[in-house]
Amino acid sequence: MTFRSFMEVALAEARAAAVRGEVPVGAAVVAPSGRVVSQAGNRTRELHDPTAHAEILAIRAACADLGSERLVGHDLYVTLEPCAMCAAALAAARIGRLYYGAADPKSGGVGQGARVFAHPQCHHVPEVYDGIDAVASEKLLKAFFADRREGN
Repeated sequence: MTFRSFMEVALAEARAAAVRGEVPVGAAVVAPSGRVVSQAGNRTRELHDPTAHAEILAIRAACADLGSERLVGHDLYVTLEPCAMCAAALAAARIGRLYYGAADPKSGGVGQGARVFAHPQCHHVPEVYDGIDAVASEKLLKAFFADRREGN
């Protein structure tokens, strides 16, 4: 079986989030069949909800679509390393594989910081693949924050 990345779907969601004034992070949940089950971008400001991260929204939509709280065998693509909250949600949903773009030294919860999957309390650990389209993800984030610093 040949690997096919779905990071472009997540990047499109991140670009849309930036247009809405949200931190440009996008995510997509992909079924074992290769069908994109859900996709989302950050909506924390729009929804006035600190939990409305792209990963959480994509997981919620995928679970609703499947009628299950578990996403066994599903992949999650996200443009930025998940924070601790999102990493815990990935474990709770039993995501099979996590693919992420840019590392997040400030708030990451997978390879940086909390390293949620390394804790003994974490009962499910997905396979993790980092650096997928990292340059495109980093470029989007850097441009967004540079624009904010310039007052735009």
